Amino acid sequence: MKRTPNINKTWLMAGVAAVVVIGGAGLYAMSRSPAEAPDASAEGEHAEGEEGHAEEGAAEEGVVLLTEAQIAAANISVVAVTGGGGSETRLSGRVEPMVDARAAVAASVGGRVERVLVAPGQSVRAGQPLAVLVSGDAAALRAEADAANASADAARRAYERDRNLEEAGVVARQEVETSRAQSLSSDAAARAARARVSAAGSPNASGRLSVVSPISGVVTSVQVGPGGFAAQGGVIAEVTNPARVEIIFAAPPALAAQVRAGSTVRVQAPAGEFDAVVTGVAADASEESGATIIRARPTGGGLPPAGSAVSGVVVTDQSAGGLTVPSDAVQTVEGSNVVFVRTATGFRAAPVLVGRQAGDRTEILSGLTGTERIAGTNAFLLKAELAKGEAEHGH
Repeated sequence: MKRTPNINKTWLMAGVAAVVVIGGAGLYAMSRSPAEAPDASAEGEHAEGEEGHAEEGAAEEGVVLLTEAQIAAANISVVAVTGGGGSETRLSGRVEPMVDARAAVAASVGGRVERVLVAPGQSVRAGQPLAVLVSGDAAALRAEADAANASADAARRAYERDRNLEEAGVVARQEVETSRAQSLSSDAAARAARARVSAAGSPNASGRLSVVSPISGVVTSVQVGPGGFAAQGGVIAEVTNPARVEIIFAAPPALAAQVRAGSTVRVQAPAGEFDAVVTGVAADASEESGATIIRARPTGGGLPPAGSAVSGVVVTDQSAGGLTVPSDAVQTVEGSNVVFVRTATGFRAAPVLVGRQAGDRTEILSGLTGTERIAGTNAFLLKAELAKGEAEHGH
């Protein structure tokens, strides 16, 4: 009975010593660096070494390490910082055919319609006949041209004969000069007659001529039929080239001094958005409203069909020396605006001071020099990756 307390006391002291030993070992293990910790194998040591290097590379604040392949896989676009800045003005407009995209093909001389060679909706090329006319006026023009050519040929031969006789001393110099003047006059009359025939459609001796299309396009209407009579200047058919279209914006008169050829317009169409460039600005083009007409064409791709309604945003009041970036490139990290600048190993978050926003561009007041290349589309993925890396580093 007396030995029992001694046994219990011995066990209790052994337990306390074990706890102290285990606790000390735990504190010692927690206080050791990863490089001092014992490894189970050489392969495990190699893996932890690589992991240590990766953590060391990611430790730099605001840096996201990515390879070219990873950037391409994430579909992150790398764009240049461009000049500009300013405010935006919204415009409404329509897609309309260009001035040279429509042709009302008329008869140059009056005549009977012998054949109609096209129908509405048919595609034609420049110079393709649309109808065949038989015209007495055209026959008369062709006869006059033939007579003028004959007279010119006779006058030329007479001049050559007189010149040969002058060299032989048979005729005087004055007669040769008279023959030369008559030859030149006859040649001029013949050229004028041929020009009239060409303008009339080059009829043959019977007065038969073809009315041809001056442009390539689609026949939108035919105004005559076989057996009918086409008056001089009367419309035979109308042709429109659907590919020759442009955007016409109606703008306030004050905008004429702020927009010039070459300005960029962001256009919103039924099929989506695209960029266009201003090709012309006509101030006070509308006599009734005094509105300014702005003509634009897309920088790439085609336009919707003629008659489609569109809207646009044009940047005005551009500041010289200003810098702009795509609005998607500006991200908010810890309450500050940043853009991700491309580096040799990935991207670096650069704090910036932003200004006005016009269209899909944002003005940069400070933080960039203008020579950088930055992340544009999908830049938010870099923000997410940066936040993820900081969270892992914090743990």
